[in-house]
Amino acid sequence: MAPASSADPASSPFKYRFNNAALLDEALTHKSYVNERKSSSRSHNERLEFLGDAVLSLIVSDYLVTRYHQLSEGALSKLKAKLVSEPSLAAAARRLDLGAKLRIGRGEELSKGREKTSLLADGLEAVIAAIYLDGGLEAGRAFTLDALWEELRQIEFLQTQPGADDYKTRFQEWCQKRYESLPRYVTVHETGPDHQKLFRVEVSVGDQVAGCGEGHSKKEAEQAAAKQALEQAER
Repeated sequence: MAPASSADPASSPFKYRFNNAALLDEALTHKSYVNERKSSSRSHNERLEFLGDAVLSLIVSDYLVTRYHQLSEGALSKLKAKLVSEPSLAAAARRLDLGAKLRIGRGEELSKGREKTSLLADGLEAVIAAIYLDGGLEAGRAFTLDALWEELRQIEFLQTQPGADDYKTRFQEWCQKRYESLPRYVTVHETGPDHQKLFRVEVSVGDQVAGCGEGHSKKEAEQAAAKQALEQAER
């Protein structure tokens, strides 16, 4: 993977130099930006997002099968689902500061679109597809695994510490030991169609919010909230 050069018009902020800069331009353009500019010939990133989803799935599946020979198909499927989930992809996108690089419409700007989990996850998939089309599968693989390094590190840890991802139980034990009380979980927001709901949950100890998290089920969002609460408690 060639390093990006700021003097090169095809350079990108993702440690990859594009041969076709138009691919990066498309990957970073949200449909809201194009829709507000009817005369624009610019393409938005939904087609690349579609391809990126497939490329990401292949790269992650190949990595897991190669890395974890001992795991069953079911266990591998669970790890893959975790890695390619919107929260994981959005977390990786935030580390890359992807939100600041996206072209979005005024409406999305006003509604804090640059911080939206779904928009960031979709944007990252589009960038993965752009790099795949421009540099091939190995370039796409190198970028993807580098972008997901934190999530891959966490999975590696969980393989050596079974049960370590049960953040609700761990936080409950911490609360009982520290405060002699139980945490309380409240769903504060939910968006999306019935088949793809996104829940936002806050966990409180007493009258203080200790953490919040998002997920496609309340259980997943509660685990994310407990994880954030634990991280803050251990600082």
